[in-house]
Amino acid sequence: MTAAAAIAVRAGRSLTRWLPEHPPGGAGRWERNNHRGDVVTMLEGPAAALAAGAAAAFGTPPWGRAAVVATLGAGAFGAVDDLAERRGEREAGARGLAGHLAALRRGQLTTGALKVLGLAATGAACAVLVAPRPPRRASELADAALAAALVAGSANLLNLFDLRPGRAAKLTVVLAAGLATGAPGSSGARRARPAAAAAAGAAFAVLPGDLAGRSMLGDTGANALGALLGTAGLARWGRPGRSVALGVVTALTLASEKVSFSRVIEASPLLRELDRLGRP
Repeated sequence: MTAAAAIAVRAGRSLTRWLPEHPPGGAGRWERNNHRGDVVTMLEGPAAALAAGAAAAFGTPPWGRAAVVATLGAGAFGAVDDLAERRGEREAGARGLAGHLAALRRGQLTTGALKVLGLAATGAACAVLVAPRPPRRASELADAALAAALVAGSANLLNLFDLRPGRAAKLTVVLAAGLATGAPGSSGARRARPAAAAAAGAAFAVLPGDLAGRSMLGDTGANALGALLGTAGLARWGRPGRSVALGVVTALTLASEKVSFSRVIEASPLLRELDRLGRP
């Protein structure tokens, strides 16, 4: 775990310095106005995704391969959404998961819907990679669907928290610590630790700029780290644990369509202080 975290931190810090000097497509393509209207860069996202993907490769087979696929796949589809939004290609009226799925039912493929489909494909690839054998029986297909949904849902959910400086990155560190903690002989915790450490290390590396309001994860970084946490969850839990985790992810995702997470956090003194911790 220590090696994966150290690699992610070092790679993340190097990339946060290098990418602004060599921005793919120009710096303007990665700029966005944050919740205060200030211009920030989303190059933190690719830095986090690439750092986490590199460190996640140190997991034991097949978990290392699955973690890399989850991180880079989710990050790539997140980047499509980030860049399309910057160019003004995000369709009016298609907001949130429900909006994009509704547009898809009408035959309109929005960039958000494309990302949803991409996250689903990424989750399915992870499910196949970690399955003991290609799923054929009904129970095996159900387990694969559960695994795919957890990875894709986790990627989408973490992105819903990337609305204030440092929020998603801090949440990543907390969740990763929980996934990696376990009894010394716990095989699930042992399998989950490299992926969890990679996620925590990458989040920690980009956290200073995020908290300072200079940069943000965007869809690229938040989707990548969320998918990596989902993969760590697959490694940590069996069917019962995965089912509970997916239930929580689904409930929070549905709640986000009706309730503002920021308002809930601001209404709780404890959550508000934790959310603001580290900001100027």
